[in-house]
Amino acid sequence: MLDGLNILVTGGTGSFGKKFIKKIINQYNPSRVVIFSRDEFKQFEMAKEFSKKELKKIRFFIGDVRDLARLNIALKGVDLVVHAAALKHVEACEYNPVEAIKTNIIGAENVINSSIHNKVKKVIALSTDKASNPINLYGATKLCSDKLFIAGNNLVGKQDTKFSVVRYGNVLGSRGSVIETFKNLLNENTSYLPITDPRMTRFWITLDKGVDFVISCFGLMHGGEIYIPKLPSMKITDLAKALAPQLPLKTVGIRAGEKLHESMITEEDAKKTIDIGDRFVIMPTSYYAFNELKLEKLYKKRGKTVADDFSYTSDKNDDWISPKQLLVLIDEIEK
Repeated sequence: MLDGLNILVTGGTGSFGKKFIKKIINQYNPSRVVIFSRDEFKQFEMAKEFSKKELKKIRFFIGDVRDLARLNIALKGVDLVVHAAALKHVEACEYNPVEAIKTNIIGAENVINSSIHNKVKKVIALSTDKASNPINLYGATKLCSDKLFIAGNNLVGKQDTKFSVVRYGNVLGSRGSVIETFKNLLNENTSYLPITDPRMTRFWITLDKGVDFVISCFGLMHGGEIYIPKLPSMKITDLAKALAPQLPLKTVGIRAGEKLHESMITEEDAKKTIDIGDRFVIMPTSYYAFNELKLEKLYKKRGKTVADDFSYTSDKNDDWISPKQLLVLIDEIEK
């Protein structure tokens, strides 16, 4: 599916980008893989992780998604784009709102315009559960980004450029995850683990499965879809107990902009959501009528529309990870 193609990843030195690029280099035969990011030191360090043979297919391209002219150069001859670049730290986005808007919204617009300009075939933008019914600026900027990418399909005319979005929850083993935070505290011989709220739940996905899901969406997409994998939930208290069963937990309170439970599909989204087995697909609301109806017809052949009052939230999930299962996942991640 990816053989012989030129692929670019924005934010390619991040956790997702590194895993994605390693996988497509090892399991497929792409013609060229471009890592587009703004930190030259991370690119330098990342290059050490590949063999000389692998590096022949990899290009490290310094640039920022805020810079449309630089994107236009980087995207020349590119077939597929994964847009992973974003400012993601909730508190940093709250404190620096204009910077979050420049990267997460203006940057998204630049990726869309440059992809159309360079006649890229398919673009998938990575989203987050925080974009569903957002309560913080990070979530709000990602919701806006999602809307921009879906509406990008209206701008291509007869050109064969397609835009879709992948939305999923917390990534086990990613940089800055709660597992990393807890492990750092354990390495410092902490006497307790801080819990924001004992009722808190989250969706969980491993980085490896997240990458596989994105690759599978390239094979499915027609343009205009938001893809959501069916994921297990877990209580934060269970996570803490799995990592350090001997330590007490201390409730420190929910931080500003943080939810008690996460949502990936709201009740309002349900009217446009189709269950196709291993994932949900939210149909576009900004697409012109013919393609919207055509898309719904295609996906309804594969599954069925969810109930009007359906919502997909981490506290009302049917699938839960036990502390024992989590330890197995953590062992797999660290191998």
